[in-house]
Amino acid sequence: MKTLSENACFGGMQGVYSHTSEACAGDMTFGLFLPPQAKAGPVPVLWYLSGLTCTHENAMVKAGAQAHAAAHGIALVFPDTSPRGEGVADDEAFDMGQGAGFYVNATQKPWADHFRMWDYLADDLPAALADQPLDWDRQAITGHSMGGHGALTLAMGLPGRFASVSAFSPICNPTGSDWGRKQFTGYLGADEAAWADHDASLLMAKAGFDGPVLVDTGTQDQFLDLLRPETLAHAMVQRRQQGAVRMQPGYDHSYFFVSTFMGDHVAFHAEALKR
Repeated sequence: MKTLSENACFGGMQGVYSHTSEACAGDMTFGLFLPPQAKAGPVPVLWYLSGLTCTHENAMVKAGAQAHAAAHGIALVFPDTSPRGEGVADDEAFDMGQGAGFYVNATQKPWADHFRMWDYLADDLPAALADQPLDWDRQAITGHSMGGHGALTLAMGLPGRFASVSAFSPICNPTGSDWGRKQFTGYLGADEAAWADHDASLLMAKAGFDGPVLVDTGTQDQFLDLLRPETLAHAMVQRRQQGAVRMQPGYDHSYFFVSTFMGDHVAFHAEALKR
């Protein structure tokens, strides 16, 4: 890894690093917060996946997560949302291309050469972090919007890896939303059967998650019709899934919302990671 910056933060260290990813065929940047407890030995890991247009930096500087993570002795990983750079395909729309990888392995041109975010998060980035003081037997995952979609689908798609999963205003049913159908067609092709493994509501109905789930969405979220939280809630009730889908009155889609409930989410994961 190449160190881009390191700053003391709540008794620990907030670093930004880059490394070469085989899955994305290029260099990727990410943030890693190590709490003060990491000085004494490996600590559990909470992954935070960001939403459309974001980089590793948005949640790192806006979500207020480090204070809560330091209090619970948990490391935070902030990956980027897509491959970037010269020669990487892009689109003029904000919801496609760079900044909008949707956490899938693209199979269609021009995206297939670099947009393999599922493999990046499942394999490449953990390998790059192998020498860090992280307890790989205790992992949890969360995310916002497109990142909430990624957190939920990775948690259910990689059984046994994560002790818990949470999400802030996630895209819950991308196969039934314009935030999903457009991107899945572009990245995965027109065969909708290939989309099912990347739809949290369908995955919940099919297999569920082997741990607790926490989802928060604001009642004033300007993208509610695209997020479709009711589909995930219905699937969880049908499966009698351990967890909660909460509609928070008055909150929108912003990082003001995320930072308000970040403490709840970190504490939720801390409890699961003790088990």
